[in-house]
Amino acid sequence: MIRLGTRTSQLAMWQANWAATRLQEFGFDVQLVPISTDGDVLMGSLRELGGDGLFTKRLQLGLQNNEIDLAVHSLKDLPTDPVDGLALSAVPQREDVRDAFVSNQFRSLAELPDGAKVGTGSLRRAAQLKWLRPDLQILDLRGNVDTRLRKLDQQDYDAIILACAGLKRLQMSDRITQALELDQMLSAVGQGALGLETRADDTQTIEAVSKLNNPEIMACVTAERAFLNQTRAGCTAPVAGHAVISNEQIHFKGLILNETGTKRCYKEAAGPILEAETIGRQLVQQMFEEGARALLQA
Repeated sequence: MIRLGTRTSQLAMWQANWAATRLQEFGFDVQLVPISTDGDVLMGSLRELGGDGLFTKRLQLGLQNNEIDLAVHSLKDLPTDPVDGLALSAVPQREDVRDAFVSNQFRSLAELPDGAKVGTGSLRRAAQLKWLRPDLQILDLRGNVDTRLRKLDQQDYDAIILACAGLKRLQMSDRITQALELDQMLSAVGQGALGLETRADDTQTIEAVSKLNNPEIMACVTAERAFLNQTRAGCTAPVAGHAVISNEQIHFKGLILNETGTKRCYKEAAGPILEAETIGRQLVQQMFEEGARALLQA
């Protein structure tokens, strides 16, 4: 029996049920174990609450204390520092990595009038929005997907920014007004990917979840997470990174902005797939040499 810990939010339940169903198809028995995290209980902006680990630390503690055997995370929420005794054992096929512009009145980000109110809980999205449209009012937005959409429908905002992946997984693709291409808004590290975390010595569960692993996506998120880790900025910072594999090489795009979205540093790199982690880390050093460290410090 694999005890799968899950948060009780809408999207987290989808993730847990997806993993449970796939594992059951391979003949494994799975028991869902509900767990509340700080991110599910505490109110306020992610930055005020401490950001990193809000949605993951309690699940990781459950693994360490042998309460559960498996945790399924939205990989963009999982801090990049290693946790004693735990391992990221599988990353399945990735969903759409793009951010979604959602509005009931306007067909695109470009159509928003000056001073329009846009909701997002992400500093990365906020900084990129300010870079693209410094005239907009960027307002904080928290809650599960339904809550955020309801606030939009109540006309608290002219538009909101969500992840395409979450809307597609919840069968809400019809709410995507415009999928923002990566040259407009570069995605968060790990966006659209799920991370299956286990105890590092739990060989039975590791073997089970290995059947769900996609090696190419694992290589891509390895580069992305190494990039973010090397910035030492945390997963709530105005840092974006995305990797793909093409022609047997990994191609990486990295972006660091200041909080106000007035300055940014963008850079690309490519190299062998087996050097994914090195590529991510080296790109940060190159960006720091070009002044990106000051953007984060500011």
